[in-house]
Amino acid sequence: MERETRVSVFESENPVEIQLIKSKLTQGNITSFLNDKYMSFTTTPTAKTIRLMVNLQDEQKAFEIIDAYLKETDLDLNINFKN
Repeated sequence: MERETRVSVFESENPVEIQLIKSKLTQGNITSFLNDKYMSFTTTPTAKTIRLMVNLQDEQKAFEIIDAYLKETDLDLNINFKN
């Protein structure tokens, strides 16, 4: 059986943000995986960076979905900020 190569497409310490991006990828028919790593160089041992991983063949499409989502949320923030 061939092993899939996974690549990181998004990182955050905010689990809610990770779940939002993960759901967008799922809607785009991309299977994603979480990879939690403790940050050893911080003073707070509980601080975590969560990585969202996808299979290598889905990397380009995943970046397109993430970019579109980030532009959409940035636009929403700018509109709300101006009001």
